Amino acid sequence: MQLENKVALITGGGEGIGKATALLFAQQGAKVAILGRHRENLDPVVAEITRGGGEAIPVCADISKPDEMQAAIKEVVDRWGQLDIVFANAGVNGVWAPIEELEPEEWDNTLSINLKGTFLTVKYAAPHLKKKGGSVIVNASINGTRIFSNTGATAYSSSKAGQVAFTKMVALELAPFKVRVNVICPGAIESSIDDNTERRNLDEVQIPVEFPEGNQPLERAPGKAEQVAQLVLFLASDLSDHITGTEIWIDGAESLIKG
Repeated sequence: MQLENKVALITGGGEGIGKATALLFAQQGAKVAILGRHRENLDPVVAEITRGGGEAIPVCADISKPDEMQAAIKEVVDRWGQLDIVFANAGVNGVWAPIEELEPEEWDNTLSINLKGTFLTVKYAAPHLKKKGGSVIVNASINGTRIFSNTGATAYSSSKAGQVAFTKMVALELAPFKVRVNVICPGAIESSIDDNTERRNLDEVQIPVEFPEGNQPLERAPGKAEQVAQLVLFLASDLSDHITGTEIWIDGAESLIKG
């Protein structure tokens, strides 16, 4: 198995891409710490892994809070004695609104979760990853990296662009310690992230654009969380041992149309 004897931390692991990745990692032999804010979202995933013969624990923390993330990383290392893989997956779409209507606290909330949360996750994991080497995968988006036509998604897109820059900076810093850091940029994926999106008065500022029917050319449908999980597995495994500081888009060519 590709991840045998590895310990992995997955933020936002209770649903969507995080859940699919946790299940796949466990199937591949990893011990998996599934992190989220609400225990009730984590326990079913842990139970599913356990029923399948894997090993997993729930870890409750808010990724935007330093003390909680520091304690969460310690909990994982105290349990298993090591940390080899980090999937910084948790995030929100936040508020999408015209720039005049986007409140400073709404901007701060999106950047705090998406960008600061990624920073805190990697910051507190780094000392443990550096001991033996490992892999960090950051979950960004096609928004802010290839697509800028989702008018009103200013905070979200800025946070995702920031994650790409963060990845490249940290990849160089951690390379001497054999820690690889890469970032994935999914397009439309079947998940629940739209549930935490608030859209306000976007008709006033959006430029009318008509996309072709089935704007994911490869499959003419949104991708699946399991497809993204396969990419994360590749980047977490030794199969990608010479890849670092790299962004990879996984969107069925959606961004090539919308960009």
